[in-house]
Amino acid sequence: MRLVPEDKQAEETPNATGSESALESADLSAGYGDRQVLEQLSLSIERGSITALVGPNGSGKSTMLKALARMLHPRHGAVYLGGRDIARLPTREVARRLAILPQAPTAPEELTVAELVERGRYPHVGPLRLFSDADRSAIARALTATQMTEFRARPLDSLSGGERQRAWIALALAQETPILLLDEPTTYLDVGHQFEVLDLVRQLNIEQGMTIVLVLHDLNQAARFSHRMVVFEEGHIVADGSPGDVLTPKMLARVFNVRAHVVPHPEDGSPVCLPYGLAGVDGVENGALTGLPVSVPEAQASG
Repeated sequence: MRLVPEDKQAEETPNATGSESALESADLSAGYGDRQVLEQLSLSIERGSITALVGPNGSGKSTMLKALARMLHPRHGAVYLGGRDIARLPTREVARRLAILPQAPTAPEELTVAELVERGRYPHVGPLRLFSDADRSAIARALTATQMTEFRARPLDSLSGGERQRAWIALALAQETPILLLDEPTTYLDVGHQFEVLDLVRQLNIEQGMTIVLVLHDLNQAARFSHRMVVFEEGHIVADGSPGDVLTPKMLARVFNVRAHVVPHPEDGSPVCLPYGLAGVDGVENGALTGLPVSVPEAQASG
């Protein structure tokens, strides 16, 4: 994980180091009210990758996603979009470069799928919201990519959970941004609809080169569908690397307090965790998490 210098200049258009980072945080702290959630975290998202943010409830993964999307103002540090301070960019420019699907998004139930997806073009049209041929083509492509064309006239309240989630993803795709952030996109979906959504995520990455960051609770799905897993615990990043390096019995005991075997998936070799009990207070020697692939900023290490 590449760390961002504190004196990084917002005027830079490309990253100063010439790295392939599409989005990154530098020494980022954030929270809600008087509660601090993230503590001086630096995280770099590689262009064209799928990164899964995982961790126990309340560990800071969704807070990080909101901060990366400029939905939450940092208390310290900054977020850089393409090497530029996202806080200094016009809202419309950010919306043309980054789309986010938050947890449990809402819209008027009488809205049709087509009307919902049209909203993805708002960053590209003027105040009168007159759609051009290019806008209509983008909407059609988003509906096709999510297999929602035949549902375009259906009201949202008539859709199944998986269909509704695909409609929201189509909204994000209609923005035609190179970066897509998804906060628990499989929550409340049955296993079949979960795979529909994750297969679509992988397809977007492979076919369109989209950079995707998603928060997931299911560790096995995170390992199978991402290139990289970043583990959060109490506002800190405690492990960061490929799924094979991160998903280990030691990490599962330390962070999730479970004893588990980790075996290769018979289909693709991705790591699969098989929990069989609680780790308890003696789950990890001295409570220390050692041997995990993680880069710790100097500010964290010295603290």
